[in-house]
Amino acid sequence: MSSISDKVASLVRPEIRALKAYHVPDATGLIKLDAMENPYSWPEAVKREWLDTLQRVALNRYPDPDARRLRERLRAALAVPPGMELMLGNGSDELIQIILMAVSKPGAVVLAPTPTFVMYEMIATFTGAKFTGVPLAPDFLLDLPAMLKAIETHRPAVIFLAWPNNPTGDLFAREDVLRVIERAPGLVVLDEAYHAFAGESFMDRLGSYDNLLVMRTLSKQGLAGLRLGVLAGPRPWLEEFNKVRLPYNIGVLTQASAEFALAHLALLDEQARQIRAERDRLFKSLNALKGIQAWPSRTNFILFRVGQGDANRVFEGLRQHGVLIKNLNSAGAMLKNCLRVTVGTPEENAVFLKALEACL
Repeated sequence: MSSISDKVASLVRPEIRALKAYHVPDATGLIKLDAMENPYSWPEAVKREWLDTLQRVALNRYPDPDARRLRERLRAALAVPPGMELMLGNGSDELIQIILMAVSKPGAVVLAPTPTFVMYEMIATFTGAKFTGVPLAPDFLLDLPAMLKAIETHRPAVIFLAWPNNPTGDLFAREDVLRVIERAPGLVVLDEAYHAFAGESFMDRLGSYDNLLVMRTLSKQGLAGLRLGVLAGPRPWLEEFNKVRLPYNIGVLTQASAEFALAHLALLDEQARQIRAERDRLFKSLNALKGIQAWPSRTNFILFRVGQGDANRVFEGLRQHGVLIKNLNSAGAMLKNCLRVTVGTPEENAVFLKALEACL
């Protein structure tokens, strides 16, 4: 009788067995600055109002499978152009998966500039598509000639552009993004996860291009625990994607909580303003430290590089000081000796900077 390992090897696709599962480190007891979360909670009065709302939710009933009321409120809050449709997912990850499940015919190529959000490549692999990364130019700018050449060569079914980009934090030039959209033979998905901190969007260009979709998430604005992603675009695309979406993918508590949060949008906007202001102060402080190179950011995190061979030591040193950030050193190439820190509260940032200075 064959062992379990033999059965796994015979049944699981080799490209899946070659992957490593997405790792989320334990942050217990640490100042958590590794996952681009909003560090601010809601005021107690708002929390009580929210809990009162949840008490009225019927947990014994299935949720509205189309989340119709929530979608209409999101349409207004996100300024989705008339005639465009919305689809919701369990975070942006599910939306990426739905898109690729729908278009991943044999030989389909998924294209993105790299380094970028790791789930584009991982989910492409899950769905049997071929992922092709186009390295960014020095200082993490979009290498437009290389992108256009890759588009011509690979004829991708989908191009993902994180705008601003993760983990680099920069906002590719609008003119370059437009060139990519115009030259793409397939879909272009603008992932605007950090829209609240960037101040720019392609949402108003939906409908101007028949291959453009815009993706958003509420995670970075303080609702990471809800896992709610939003895809906006022309109805013919979303009608097909909706066939792949599993029924009842947005639970009743998420729908009720998101509707409540949208009624308090001014609070979320004020928190985003505080984060932007603190980001600018943190950036200046980082660049004032000897041996640190920090890159300007249009997100709620900052990418920085430490001295040659120091990234792992600094990362572990920060942990010893009670601060968890993201170590990107293992990615190599352009991210060699790079670390990424989420913008926290002023108090958290002060602790981080003091700890970082001690580790240099």
